[in-house]
Amino acid sequence: MVYPEFLQNGSTIGIAAPSAGVGDDLAGWEESVHFLKNEGFEILETASVRNDADRSADAKTRGEELTLLFRDLKVDFVMCAAGGDFLDECLPYVDFDAMKINPKWIIGASDPTGILYPYTTLCDVATFYGLNAGSYGRTPTPDYVMKNLEMIKGEDLTETSYPKYMTTPPFMADEISYDKDSDMTCSETELSVKGRCIGGCIDVLKDLIGTPYDGTKEFLNRYRGDHFIWYFDNFSLSAEAFYRTLLQMKYAGWFEETEAVIFGRTVFESSDTGMTYEEAASMALGDIPVINRADIGHTAPMMTMINGAVLNLVYKNNKMTLSFSLV
Repeated sequence: MVYPEFLQNGSTIGIAAPSAGVGDDLAGWEESVHFLKNEGFEILETASVRNDADRSADAKTRGEELTLLFRDLKVDFVMCAAGGDFLDECLPYVDFDAMKINPKWIIGASDPTGILYPYTTLCDVATFYGLNAGSYGRTPTPDYVMKNLEMIKGEDLTETSYPKYMTTPPFMADEISYDKDSDMTCSETELSVKGRCIGGCIDVLKDLIGTPYDGTKEFLNRYRGDHFIWYFDNFSLSAEAFYRTLLQMKYAGWFEETEAVIFGRTVFESSDTGMTYEEAASMALGDIPVINRADIGHTAPMMTMINGAVLNLVYKNNKMTLSFSLV
């Protein structure tokens, strides 16, 4: 596994918009850019970032702009501007060979799973799942954002679950305010496992299965014997679609040598049959230990995950600790 150089004072962050543009909230975008600059980083945006559209540009342009940041030797670290719905369109125009030759950390969340997952599984380069570039402008700065900064700087690669969370998704709120005690659960009373960390937004991952951008088999074969810990961020799949997706993944061999699966909180829950997400996970995964409603995904706080790293997961006394090792 290749682990690129972490951010340091004076590093240049290149920002692309392979999914949506940020033009619908330029004031919030400026706050995020201002925050990152105040942290000591230079910012380089591609041409389409500030466009106000569900697609920041046509598919070819989006793919080429992302690739450009990896070819640019002045860029040290890459961020995806925002989530969205249509990133997969640009995948044929992303030069993954260029990204592999010039390995850099890339971070994103939600739709950018479509870039992060193949970059780690096919190119063997570690990636961050946690925040998009437009998520750094909150005032006061949330605790999980400060923790994210520690991780992308390489200062501390340990995450600990939070005692409270926010019931309203951050993208629907003006400020971050935790208003409910953690409802995280685990299928085991206590759990201590180790394995390669891999995952992302399950709404996106399901659409990669069986495509040229699904490097799951290569990744599992490459690290067979290390065992694996999966995590999934569910934005809006119904409980039934969630269940069918997990079954499809299992039938495709995704959960071989899996030590545990972590599920974040679903933002928009729904069920046509009365099935719960916990029931769906249990029925699909059988005896594999499962953690539900973790601080991963579209709700706050948002833990930062490292695809490709070795993860030591400990669950005890209703708390979860994730310690990442770059080996």
